[in-house]
Amino acid sequence: MVLALADVTAAVARYAGRLHRVAGEGHHVASPLGAWLLLALCGPASSGDARAELAEVVGCDLDEAAAVARVLLWVSHGQLAAAAGVWWRAGASTDRLARWLAGLPPGAETGQLAGQAALDDWADRSTGGMISKFPVDLPPKVLLVLATALAARISWQAPFDVVPGTALGPHSPWASQLPQVLRTPRGGRGHEQFIATTAEAGDVAVHSATAAGRELLVTSVAAQPGVPSADVLAAGYRLATALACGGHVEKRSLFDLPLGPAPLWEITEQPAQVESPGGREQKCTAVLPAWSADSLHDLARDPGLGFGAAAATLAGLLGQGQLEYQARQAATARYSRTGFEAAAVTGAVVARGFPITRPGLLRTAELRFGQPFAVIAVTTERDPHRRRDPVPRSPWHGLPVFSAWITQPENAGNPT
Repeated sequence: MVLALADVTAAVARYAGRLHRVAGEGHHVASPLGAWLLLALCGPASSGDARAELAEVVGCDLDEAAAVARVLLWVSHGQLAAAAGVWWRAGASTDRLARWLAGLPPGAETGQLAGQAALDDWADRSTGGMISKFPVDLPPKVLLVLATALAARISWQAPFDVVPGTALGPHSPWASQLPQVLRTPRGGRGHEQFIATTAEAGDVAVHSATAAGRELLVTSVAAQPGVPSADVLAAGYRLATALACGGHVEKRSLFDLPLGPAPLWEITEQPAQVESPGGREQKCTAVLPAWSADSLHDLARDPGLGFGAAAATLAGLLGQGQLEYQARQAATARYSRTGFEAAAVTGAVVARGFPITRPGLLRTAELRFGQPFAVIAVTTERDPHRRRDPVPRSPWHGLPVFSAWITQPENAGNPT
């Protein structure tokens, strides 16, 4: 594989910026990686204007991106399921399509279209039952369908504690709405929280929770009120991948920040027995709401998402001129006291005859995710920073797979 991990991660993060901008400021979850993989698979078959557009959207060499996509969809990851499928109308196959199909990842499901129920069944099987319906309804004159699916279901290394919603603090509009919220467990195993300074969103509150198998890291990032969601998500992607891969994160000292309550934290100070030679220690806890999200994204509504070029490429594989198309992603996620689950199915359909739509002291900080915040889930290796053997890392290591903008928190009193 020619592309370095950092190049792939950066390309996916840039595409995430495009997708989340189109999704807007409302509560939603998405898998930018799932959409990126579908576009990357189209790359080798593209030409002309469509190839130039795909290269710009995918953000790297198309043949190299396709090679990455094939590996990711072939090599399994311990806590993430990935799948791809291509189906075509009887009689629509061409030699060019057959050559492209031969380059798909081993295990990709291919064959003639068998109807909506078969696609719904594929979505259900590929996401472990989290998404039971394929995101695109088949039009009568459909010629070809291309899809990707990603799914993860994990338990935390240590479950959160549950505390009254007022723990979100007086600045939070959610504090009076939620009977119970989540707090970092005593001992904090598998949880990390701190205040970081970022170029994109200024000082932010950060919490990361690690899966029991240590192969998924879910990071929440909250910025000061008024910071656009796009900037918070951009900061979140950079922080989440740095934490997963051992990269640099610029953490703030609590002794450089004022005492007292603020919108994102409350810092207190008290005399204590400390081990630090300088006589000062610091620690953070975090309070977050539980949340869930179910989203359906129309990927054809904005040409900047690249699915017009993908549709033109798929039409070319069938020996057709311009065909009408639809592209959608169904995504779901749940964040609770005990764990996290998420899934996304991305589908592109080309057809004739359906309309196209486009639109010395111990200083303690309690970090409070009591306003809209970003969440990014990144794949990791088991104990990636401790390994001493020369075995190459998984190609999944450090890739952001799901991300969300949270504006609708839920009561944490009934953990799943």
